[in-house]
Amino acid sequence: MDNGTLPSVWPGNTVVPDDAAFQPRAPRSAMEASLRAGIAIYNAGEYHAAHDAWEEPWLGLDDGTDDERFLHGLIQFTAAVYHARTRNWSGATGLAESAGDYLAGLPSPYRGVDLDPVRAALTALAADPEVIERRRPPTLRYDGVALTLADLRFEAAAVAATVLADEYGYDVATVERAVEFAREEIEAGERTLFTTAVLEFVTADAERALVYQRLSGHVDRREREYADVEGLFEE
Repeated sequence: MDNGTLPSVWPGNTVVPDDAAFQPRAPRSAMEASLRAGIAIYNAGEYHAAHDAWEEPWLGLDDGTDDERFLHGLIQFTAAVYHARTRNWSGATGLAESAGDYLAGLPSPYRGVDLDPVRAALTALAADPEVIERRRPPTLRYDGVALTLADLRFEAAAVAATVLADEYGYDVATVERAVEFAREEIEAGERTLFTTAVLEFVTADAERALVYQRLSGHVDRREREYADVEGLFEE
């Protein structure tokens, strides 16, 4: 979704060289999994979808806590970017100002996320939302790394899979079932069919529809297998 022609030079958006040896650690919590998923979705240019990864943990937090302000600010930041890209200038400026208020005073980095470029971009967007047509939004970085969808380990990828399914109109229940089957594989020490299918669905991009068809077929077959086993013990 990134137009690819605009320089990524919003205030504070410095470039960090890619580290080919970087191996993202497994998320320590549901909060971290959701945070990483939303960052990777945002960095893929999915500005509308990114907030969905953060919404569930945000709704579970008490108002006014640092974590609540942090996620609230990120959610409104992505919404401001989305509205600016759709030329809803008033919506973009209002959300940029509000997001800046939520993120004000938080240390940077916070939970591994570099907030200084975000706050600088929000200031620029609030002052001139048409900056979005001249410069790309800043990249979000986690522990100094611009996470991509391919960087996500399973729990973060599971969050991204349901978000992207909802965004593109796939059956979310089918994807959630695939995630359940994948967790069964992982608990059994196997990382094969469903784990691979979920990860491929997240990273497939233009081939996502084809990957979804395969994933759905795997889910249907596994459901039939479970039904057949249950039938053996019915009178």
